[in-house]
Amino acid sequence: MKNNLVKVGVIGVGHLGQHHAKHYKNLPECDMIGIFDVDDTQSTRISKKYNIPSYSALESLLDRVDAVSIVTPTRHHSSVAKLCIERGKHVFIEKPITQTLEQADKLLKIAKQKNVLIQVGHIERLNPALTALKPFSISPKFIELQRLAPYTSRGTDVPVVLDKMIHDIDILLSLVHSPVEAIQAKGLSILTNSVDVAHARIRFENGTVASIMSSRIAKNDVRKIKLFQLELYATIDLFAQTTEVYRVLEDEKQGSPSALIEPFDYDDKSLYISYEKPTLEKKDLLKVELKNFISSIKGTETSIVSGVEGRDALQVALKIQNKIVQDLN
Repeated sequence: MKNNLVKVGVIGVGHLGQHHAKHYKNLPECDMIGIFDVDDTQSTRISKKYNIPSYSALESLLDRVDAVSIVTPTRHHSSVAKLCIERGKHVFIEKPITQTLEQADKLLKIAKQKNVLIQVGHIERLNPALTALKPFSISPKFIELQRLAPYTSRGTDVPVVLDKMIHDIDILLSLVHSPVEAIQAKGLSILTNSVDVAHARIRFENGTVASIMSSRIAKNDVRKIKLFQLELYATIDLFAQTTEVYRVLEDEKQGSPSALIEPFDYDDKSLYISYEKPTLEKKDLLKVELKNFISSIKGTETSIVSGVEGRDALQVALKIQNKIVQDLN
């Protein structure tokens, strides 16, 4: 890496990939080498828009870079990432990591052999409404996650479980550090030939229960989480980027200076209810995510979502999808 700059490229510059290219172009920690897309017209358009070289052959781009973002349709993730990793390139793969668990495991094995990094684009992990929970001791017993979105043609190459729900599966696994014990799931197709609406109930070995609902047939965007645990309740709106936390305190001094604290009596005890609504800093999450990828390559940060974590989220998503398919058949 000349001048300590990571030489990077983007494979696939459609709706999302072009934003990868734009951010890499403006990140001082990396050297944006070029882009590649099987659609020559789109590649040329993005090349001119951001003044970034466009390569007509993927191999030519790989000859010149240290790392790439893979922002292709999901069905190509495995083959493209395998080619890049075998050539010793660090890869950022937009979610889901691959179509199958076998493909993900193979990529992880090759990456370990080649000593390269796999990072997966579960961008919601960076949402300020979620990271606002970090100051609190989170040990949920019940979680409700809801993700609804108006219909668009993007992402319909995979069922809603792998398109929308997998975001919340990744969040769920990051909050509940316990193996999955059981899964129940229902789903149906409405507009496409794939599953458009899905619901899953997940029980973990530590007793935590989660309810996840995802739909890509809705009037408005909804991305909400309700989290319940002993002496704490939190509501998280990932779309509006707001967080509210309610806690039960034995001493009002346990509350933060910004909290609203009200006394109440229960079972002959004098307790306090603390209400906090943290002030959240709005950020360009993709920019933060890609900056973390570059820093992780340099060894100055740890990947927000590793290849292993992306693989684990995929495993749960596929179990849910298989349950739905079995039920529909």
